[in-house]
Amino acid sequence: MKKIKIYMGQPYPLGASVQDNGINFSMVNASEEECGIIFYRKGVEQKGRILFDQKYRIGNICCVFVEGISAFDCEYNFFIGENVFVDPYAKRIVGNEKWRSGEYVRPLLRGGFDHCVFDWQGAERLHIPYHESIMYCLNVRSFTRHASSKVRKKGTFEGLMEKIPYLRELGVNSIELMPAYEFEECEWEQTPAETRAQIAYQVDHIDEDLALNTAPQKAKRLNCWGYKEAFYFAPKASYAASGNPCEEFRRMVRMLHKNGIELIMQFYFPDHIKQGYILEIIKYWVLTYQIDGVHLKGSRLPMTLIATEPLLANTKLLGENFYLHEIYPGTTTPANKTLGFYRDEFMYDMRRYLKGDQDMLKNFRYHIRNIHPKCGVINYMANYYGFTLRDLVSYDRKHNEPNGENNADGTNCNYSWNCGAEGASRKKYVKELRYKQMKNALVFLYTAQGTPLLFAGDEFGNSQNGNNNCYCQDNETGWVDWRGIERNHEVFEFAKTLIAFRKNHSILHLDENLTTLDRYGYGYPDLSYHGEEAWKVQWESDNRYVGMMYCGKSAGGEEGDYIYIAYNMHWNAHLFALPSIANHVWVCQLSTEQNVVLYNEEKRMEYIDIAPRSISILVGRTLTEEEKLQKQKNSMPAKEGAAPPKKARKSKNLKR
Repeated sequence: MKKIKIYMGQPYPLGASVQDNGINFSMVNASEEECGIIFYRKGVEQKGRILFDQKYRIGNICCVFVEGISAFDCEYNFFIGENVFVDPYAKRIVGNEKWRSGEYVRPLLRGGFDHCVFDWQGAERLHIPYHESIMYCLNVRSFTRHASSKVRKKGTFEGLMEKIPYLRELGVNSIELMPAYEFEECEWEQTPAETRAQIAYQVDHIDEDLALNTAPQKAKRLNCWGYKEAFYFAPKASYAASGNPCEEFRRMVRMLHKNGIELIMQFYFPDHIKQGYILEIIKYWVLTYQIDGVHLKGSRLPMTLIATEPLLANTKLLGENFYLHEIYPGTTTPANKTLGFYRDEFMYDMRRYLKGDQDMLKNFRYHIRNIHPKCGVINYMANYYGFTLRDLVSYDRKHNEPNGENNADGTNCNYSWNCGAEGASRKKYVKELRYKQMKNALVFLYTAQGTPLLFAGDEFGNSQNGNNNCYCQDNETGWVDWRGIERNHEVFEFAKTLIAFRKNHSILHLDENLTTLDRYGYGYPDLSYHGEEAWKVQWESDNRYVGMMYCGKSAGGEEGDYIYIAYNMHWNAHLFALPSIANHVWVCQLSTEQNVVLYNEEKRMEYIDIAPRSISILVGRTLTEEEKLQKQKNSMPAKEGAAPPKKARKSKNLKR
C-alpha cells in the first residue's frame, strides 16, 4: 500500500464516504473485540489492514479517516475479531456481477464505491397522483430474459430500457420493481462442518459463529426474487449489462422519467433489521437515484417514522397498513396523498366474483368505488405471488412440483377456476371462456376507482404452467414469454383499449368518493345502480349481475360522457333496461362478448342483452338533430302488437 495517514474520523454517515483527500470509514461494533478494515486490490488479494484504535471509538461506532487512499484503487470489507463481513452501507457490491447457479466457488463479496458523476439532463421525479397512475409490476431479470423479448441486453436494466416504448404503448405510467438491490441469488447447501453463512451484515452486531467461507459449495436452488436480507444500498450488479450498476440504474430512471413513467422500488426487510437503518436506505435511494416511491414489505416496518419524514413528503410510500391516527392526527389531511394501501382484499374478492361465487355482489360494489380520503388504494387481480391472470382461469390448484418442495410452497388459497379443464386445453369452448374471463378481470381492474396494478405479461395471457410461487424458476416457467402477444392478440388489444378508455374518462379514476347524488345539478347522480329494470337493483346473495351508470359530467363539475357498465358474472344471460338520457343514445364501446343495444318500441326503452359471464361498457352519445326527430317519432304511443323485448339467452357455459 501507498503511505497513508490515519486520523479520527466522523461517526456519520456510517459506511465509507469518499472525500477529496481520502475516505472516511465508520462502522458499528457492539462487542469488545478488535475491529477494522481489510483492503483489496481489484480482485480478492488483500492489500492491507487497518485496526481501529479505541481512541477512534464513539459509543459503539468506530470511525477513522484514511488519507492517501483512492476509492478507484481499492475495495474493502470490515472485520470484528475473526469475522469478516461486507459493509452494510456499501454503495456498490463487488464479486456478484455474474448471475449464478449450479456449483461454484462461493464468491468473496467486497464493498465498492459509486464513482458515477451523473447528468440527469433535466429529468425530474414525476409526482403522478395515485388516481392517475397506471402501475405495472415486474422482475428485472424475468421481464426480458426470454429469447422472445427481442431485446439485446436480456434480463438487465438496459433490457428494461429497451422495453419502454412497449410500456408507453400499453399505457403504463408507473412501474414497480421487485427487489433490484444487491442480493445473493444462490441459496447454498450447508453441512455441519461448514460455516452457516458467508456474511454477517447486521447493523448493530456480528454473530460470533459467522465466518468468511470461500470453499466450493453447491447452490441448492436460486432465489430469483430476492425477498431476503440483502445489501440494500447497492443496485444489483448482475442486472447491469454495462458492468456499472450504479450508472446503469440512473440511466434507466432518467429514461423512464423522460418517457413519463415513474419508478417504485420494492424493499423487503426481515424482522431484525433496525428501523433507523430502513429509513436511511429509503432516503438514500430517493436522493441518489431519484426514485418516485417505495413499496415496503415485512412485518416490523417503521411506517409512521417513514411517513412523517419531511424528505419523503412527496414520495409514494406503499404498504399493507399505516397508523393513520399517528401520521395524520385529529382532522389533519394530507395536501397530497403519498401513502398507498397495498393489500389483497380486492384481488381475492374480485376473483370470487369473477368465477361466480355466491354473495359477492356487495363486496364487488365496495371495491369498484373504493377511495380512501387519506391514502391511495392499489388494486390488482394478480401479482408475483399466486397465479398469473392466465393461470387464474386455467387451473383449479397450484402445480409447484418443479420448485422441489413437494408442492407444499405457495398459497393454496387462489380462488381460481379452470373453466372446465385443468391446464392447457384444445376445447374451443374452454379456450373462448378463458379469454372472456381474462378480459372480465381486466375490466374489473380498470373500471374500479383506486390505482390499477398489472403484473407483467398478464396483458397478453402469460402463463407459469400453474406454478403460483416461481421464486426459484430462472427458466421459461418464470420468464415472461413475449410470444403471448401474438398468441393472445385479442386479449392484448383489449387491455390497451381498456387502459386508454380509463384514462379518457376521469369519472373512472377520481380522487374523491362518488356520492350517488346529483351534486352538480345535471339531473343524474354521479353514480347509480341498476338491474334488469333501470334504477332498480337486486343485492340479494344469489344475484351476480349489476348495472352501474356514471354521470361523467359530475366529475368535478367538468364535462364528460355518460357511462353505463353492465357486469354479469352469472352463467345465464340477462336483459338490462338502460336508463334514458335526454338527447342521448347508448352506444356499446367495449364488450367482453359481443352484445348489442336493442330498442323496444312498446316500452320506448333501450335494452342490452348481456351474455353469460360477460361485461359491456356503453357510452351515451349525443343525438344528431335527425336522430332527435326520429326519437320523438318513436316516443309516440306504441301501436298494438309491438314486439316485446328480446328474451334472455340461456348459457352454454359451465355452471360453477
